[in-house]
Amino acid sequence: MTRTVDTTQELAAFLRTRRERLDPHDFGLPSRRQARRTPGLRREEVAELAGVSIDYIVRLEQARGLRPSADVVEALARALRLPPDERAYLFDLAQQRRRNADKPATAAAPQLARLVADLSPLPAMLMNHRYDILAWNSEIAKLLMDFDTLPPSQRNSMWLCLMYPKMRDFYVDRERIMREGIAHLRAAWAAHPEDQALTDLIAEFTTGDEEFARLWAERDIKVKGRGRKVMRHPDVGVITVHFETLTPLQDPDQLLVIYRAADDESQSALDRLCAR
Repeated sequence: MTRTVDTTQELAAFLRTRRERLDPHDFGLPSRRQARRTPGLRREEVAELAGVSIDYIVRLEQARGLRPSADVVEALARALRLPPDERAYLFDLAQQRRRNADKPATAAAPQLARLVADLSPLPAMLMNHRYDILAWNSEIAKLLMDFDTLPPSQRNSMWLCLMYPKMRDFYVDRERIMREGIAHLRAAWAAHPEDQALTDLIAEFTTGDEEFARLWAERDIKVKGRGRKVMRHPDVGVITVHFETLTPLQDPDQLLVIYRAADDESQSALDRLCAR
């Protein structure tokens, strides 16, 4: 089994990038220590903040096979001032976060599929952590596309955004949408390192799309549960929606995404679209 990114190598790269982005002035370091040839904190400064040896930090950043304990991961997260999503990512890379033993969902839980249908007239769909689309209602099919016309292997929102020609210009702020989606996939990869289907999907995107490869290499991690999207619909024009992503307690691997019109003009456009 191959991985898109080896966890040991990714842990090393992630620690380096997060150390290098820190501003020494934010830590009140003495002025005599400010002559720096590289950005960010030095390894010895991170070691001191985390309460570990310099050699330990060096070995971690050189991917020399260490697996830090949960206490050390927590200390590193504090020293690097990681926000919650990046902290969770660090725990996943170090294999110190408790994992769900069940296999990733590839089909919608029946109760959730019924809920998606019952949410009409709000556009709604159900996805797994890979962004595979497992269930949808007629409203979101009219807003995005008729997923029934696609083979199951192509019913993936990231695949559609990258590979499906009709979707490439669908989002007005395409790069932001891409960044958010890729940041979610990177977090999902760390949480599901043995998911070969996800590994293969990321490999396909990385080799087949320069935009994805560029943004993937930036190592952003952010799980965005709500936000705003502006869409260019070919039939009714520009539609702006707010979205909310919910995680069912009993099926935490499945994501319920609900759209609502963001303004009166968008609601009118949605009404015309759904009446077609």
